[in-house]
Amino acid sequence: MVADEPTAALDQESGRDGVDLFRRLADDTQAAIVMVTHDNKILDSADRIVHLDDGRLVEGS
Repeated sequence: MVADEPTAALDQESGRDGVDLFRRLADDTQAAIVMVTHDNKILDSADRIVHLDDGRLVEGS
């Protein structure tokens, strides 16, 4: 699944609920979810974080 800014139009609580739902979905189905975000508050739910600058990989963890 690919999610582009899934929390952009949501309040903080709804955004967290949505990200938690993605996390459970990924865990339950062993699926990969690629999420693009500018919201640093949801990064704690990620297994891996990749930073891009002008389309180039600058950091990955």
